[in-house]
Amino acid sequence: MDDILRILDKEQGVVNTEKISRMLGIPEEEVAAKLEELENNHIIAGYKTIVNWDKTDREVVTALIDLRVTPQRGEGFDKVAERIYKYPQVRALYLMSGAYDLSVMIEGKTMKDVALFVAQKLAPMESIISTATHFVLKKYKSEGIIFDDNEKDTRQVITL
Repeated sequence: MDDILRILDKEQGVVNTEKISRMLGIPEEEVAAKLEELENNHIIAGYKTIVNWDKTDREVVTALIDLRVTPQRGEGFDKVAERIYKYPQVRALYLMSGAYDLSVMIEGKTMKDVALFVAQKLAPMESIISTATHFVLKKYKSEGIIFDDNEKDTRQVITL
């Protein structure tokens, strides 16, 4: 099963059972059965297309918000995380080591949308001690995919 997972991870999930069968030298039916088992056991959590939104007309602002949190008695960080990840703006949420406890990735239409989300939804939560918001200015690589146009700036530097 690890071989199948490595292939799917490397190929970003864009591989059919026939190709995996050929790559591993096992019957396609066996590959299909293993994939179904991996999906049923939530080892494969989903298949995703990675979109470079900068190449489209859609305006989107991505921010990473670091949170210092007071853990809930008997629940740790899980209850706080559950409240946060239910918001549709939340794209990812991680429990972290270091200066902050949770790191949240959110998307909004504008910086103001993101700021309002932090001010109205996250900061008022009882267990949130502090927040630190970082806006993504440019994505160079995401989910293992490099967003590089290979377009170089050919303008000449002028000094006075």
